[in-house]
Amino acid sequence: MCSIFGIESKAVDLEAMRAGFDRTISRGPDMSRMIELPCGWMGFHRLSIMGLDERGMQPFELNGSYVVCNGELYGFRPVRERLKEKYSFQGESDCEILLPLYELYGLEMFKALDAEFALVIYDAKRESFVAARDPIGIRPLYYGHVADGGMAFASEPKNLVGLCERILPFPPGCYWADGQFVRYADPSHVDQFQMESEEEACGQLHDLLIAGVEKRLDADAPVGFLLSGGLDSSLVCAIAAKRLPHKIRTFSIGMDVDAIDLKYARKVADYIGSDHTEVIISEQDVLDALEPVVELLGTYDITTIRASIGMYLVCKYIHEHTDVRVLLTGEISDELFGYKYTDFAPDAAAFQEEAEKRIRELHMYDVLRADRCISVNSLEARVPFGDLAFVRCAMSIDPALKMNNHDMGKYLIRKAFAGDHLLPEEILWRQKAAFSDAVGHSMVDDLKALAERSYTDAEFERERLRYDHARPFTKESLLYRQIFEKYYPGQSAMVVDFWMPNRSWPGCDVDDPSARVLKNYGDSGK
Repeated sequence: MCSIFGIESKAVDLEAMRAGFDRTISRGPDMSRMIELPCGWMGFHRLSIMGLDERGMQPFELNGSYVVCNGELYGFRPVRERLKEKYSFQGESDCEILLPLYELYGLEMFKALDAEFALVIYDAKRESFVAARDPIGIRPLYYGHVADGGMAFASEPKNLVGLCERILPFPPGCYWADGQFVRYADPSHVDQFQMESEEEACGQLHDLLIAGVEKRLDADAPVGFLLSGGLDSSLVCAIAAKRLPHKIRTFSIGMDVDAIDLKYARKVADYIGSDHTEVIISEQDVLDALEPVVELLGTYDITTIRASIGMYLVCKYIHEHTDVRVLLTGEISDELFGYKYTDFAPDAAAFQEEAEKRIRELHMYDVLRADRCISVNSLEARVPFGDLAFVRCAMSIDPALKMNNHDMGKYLIRKAFAGDHLLPEEILWRQKAAFSDAVGHSMVDDLKALAERSYTDAEFERERLRYDHARPFTKESLLYRQIFEKYYPGQSAMVVDFWMPNRSWPGCDVDDPSARVLKNYGDSGK
């Protein structure tokens, strides 16, 4: 990960601006640079992943225009070779091709990028900024207005606290130019379903997921893998293990008393022959991590916070004990293929509508979790299930095929890889367990107990009424909201609401976001 920053204003306090930008130096600890432009300021904290020497340092410049980008541009090498006919390149960074592409194609460039990215360009011809974000929102970008009305962009909201009165997430799949947002891509929506048979869907999903993993193995820095023992991360690890000439390095985390997934992760690691590490945490580790996790996330959402504690602690271990710089993860599959609560979807149309909503909002929940927990530990996240071609394929499948017709969630993905024998059968066909529960049921119970100790019933009722937007509805949610407000006062609109099962569906009107409370959870957490 890297951290980017841009302000279209010369009226900001320079000391406050630099202090705000440096709040995310952990995203890019290798080098830092801030430059003055005719319209304002641009900054970059670098984590070296592609083109490791100083020639890969940003901002890049071309004919008076500049760019800062936090991103990975897949398949950039042949593009750079074609561009060499007209442009010269100083180093090996993938992002160095952006300004030549922008000069050639302008704003149409964003539609053609196969990338996870957030960027800010100073366009010398416009004499103003252009900003853009990838269609899923895998790379973070936030914006706000400074006191004189100028736009400010940054990788994280903490960069803009104190500079902007209102901070909002930059909408995924959009660019901002000439004072307005324009949507250039929406992979969550399809006008017509293209695949209406299991065989066709499984064949496409199989090939596209393999391609999505393969392209994310390209790095000049060491690569590792988060392995929970669930289907998604296990598939990513197994595909990579087959395609790399050396043992891959896998990492799992669990509580010291009741970790569910450690045993399954170990079975996967043994099966694929990975160099596997288990990180064991205690109740005190969880409680000590709570406030730092809420602060680094910039959210009050219950699900996100619960699931982030384990991810943050395993990434902290990786940062402190290894040379790994890049981590592949299994996020986004749930939103594409359904989760325990989508078993209650009344029909296929409702299933598809819910999937669209979740994909559009991912950048505020699971994707946010993966980015912050990994980047705060000076690592980079790569998400194969978020590959654009794979997402578009998954969303174009007739949703009737994705509903739970076989008493087995994500049946299509499982069937797609059944013939490859990449995983043990008990892993490939294992029921889904919630990550926050799978780290250990006791972790969530410890957090709930802390919240219960923090407020009397009367205090809870009084304190929760202070908030009009996303009002806390449990003591746990109130605890998280109060920590959030300590670091991001008045910025709750950065998150649209709580990630919860669709309460309008029968069986989903619950007060806890964990799938553990749903009647169909069954043996998933065992």
